[in-house]
Amino acid sequence: MSLFTAQLHPGRALGFFTLGASLHDVLTRVKAEPQAFPKLEVLYSRDQPVTEPVCVVLPQNGIRLRFDGPEQRLRLIEVIDFTKSHITFKDRDLVRPAGTGAAAAAEVPGESSAGPTFRHIYHRLLGPTYAGEFIPPAGSSSQGNGTYVLSYPGVAFNFSVPTSAYSADKDVVSLLSASSSQVATSMAVFSGNSWAEVRPTLWTEVLPSVKVTSTTPRGKDVYPDEVSLVRLHGGGKIQLFRKWTPNSFWIILGETTPQDIVAELGPPNAIYRKNDQKMVIHKMRAASSNAHGRPTVKDLAGRPDESTDTDQSSMHTGSDESDNEAAVEDEGGENASGECFYNYFYFGFDILMSTPAPPSMLPPGETQVPDDVGNGIKNHAPDRLVATKLVLHGNIPGSYEFNRHRRCRWEISYLDDLVGDGGHVDSEMEFKAIESLMRRKWEGAYPSAAAGDKAQQQQQQQQQQPRQGGMVLNRGWGDSPGSSCEFLGGWEESGARRPEANNGDSTTTLYGFPGMVFEVLRNDYVNTVTVF
Repeated sequence: MSLFTAQLHPGRALGFFTLGASLHDVLTRVKAEPQAFPKLEVLYSRDQPVTEPVCVVLPQNGIRLRFDGPEQRLRLIEVIDFTKSHITFKDRDLVRPAGTGAAAAAEVPGESSAGPTFRHIYHRLLGPTYAGEFIPPAGSSSQGNGTYVLSYPGVAFNFSVPTSAYSADKDVVSLLSASSSQVATSMAVFSGNSWAEVRPTLWTEVLPSVKVTSTTPRGKDVYPDEVSLVRLHGGGKIQLFRKWTPNSFWIILGETTPQDIVAELGPPNAIYRKNDQKMVIHKMRAASSNAHGRPTVKDLAGRPDESTDTDQSSMHTGSDESDNEAAVEDEGGENASGECFYNYFYFGFDILMSTPAPPSMLPPGETQVPDDVGNGIKNHAPDRLVATKLVLHGNIPGSYEFNRHRRCRWEISYLDDLVGDGGHVDSEMEFKAIESLMRRKWEGAYPSAAAGDKAQQQQQQQQQQPRQGGMVLNRGWGDSPGSSCEFLGGWEESGARRPEANNGDSTTTLYGFPGMVFEVLRNDYVNTVTVF
């Protein structure tokens, strides 16, 4: 294996590892170069995978990458072994690679093949800087070595310093001139003026735009700003906010056309022809019950046939191999209507294009969003395709389809009045809290039944009972609804190792509400949301 070669850009990047890049982009790029990166490890909290940081370790390259949990943005780049990578700064070697004139290197004062020396950093690469900070060893003992952080704007180096040798009165040159502490043990690249300043806000600071170049080539010269947040207003009205700008645009289910979508988001990364009919029996049941009377909340909320598409859209099909724009051929002509998913892997969602259908009902007490929003064209021809469904992906580490999409963050706007204090129901909440608020919002969705109508009284009593358990979906089975191994591929493609115990992370549960289906993992976090 040849050494990974990278240029250091303090405060911005190390090679193609760019601060602010998404976890999905970085993993996709790393997995595309197995010779340069033969091994990777994804470390995360199993109990809080979307609130705690996610760490990607490249042990063969001596590099560690840290991402925040909610946005999955690269916040910190660490070099923990300088001998496993070749790093340069302004065409100068940070460390002279071992085996390239090692004997000559030994004759050059201040250079080492084990790591950058203080003299090399201070006098040849980055120049003078302000005094750093000393972090003593754990415990109250004065014995052992502490860590001295030598910080520059956007980059910092750690040096091992004996506790007995440190004194606040010493200047940095005198302190680090001892041979025992000359060689840096690690390096960090971050966004900020100094490590001490940036550390308190490392996981929350708004990172600058990464529009200069994408970490993963998409075959397009120009592409729009990514979507940072999706707000769900109910009634088929969906508002999408641009990253780093106050701008937003609307998707109106049943009205927005494919041309509208492409104009706002660019061409999809792939197109998947929808022809899965495994759950049609549930659709027939719902249609049968609707024919005999008014639908119940359970009928409207469940619509389990809709939930089968929560993973159809995440399949990297053959369309990826033809400029990401050509569609997969229909199998046996089953999809005569032409309905398909527009897969936006790098935005974190998929959009179902099908013949016009009315969107779900508005939540109780909510007024319709003004009709002049969005670019939808009303009164479509019956056979014209429009957006009828949106699938938002959480890209949660440990889930079966991890790293098939970038993480998409969302909020349910019509629940804001139930949260109070300016809070929001969002993609980082546990589902038990979301479920409680959704039930409160929809419990008054229907008028009281007439006194003599026993059927409606019985129906009303059923609505007040606790909802039944969700529908279990195992993504690891080839014959599960909407999850075929032929399209999904193996776990090895996901970038994380499958837990050995009981294969539990491939089993999720689907819960339905009017206009939404939530796919929930065993740790109670929402993996995908299907909006219809």
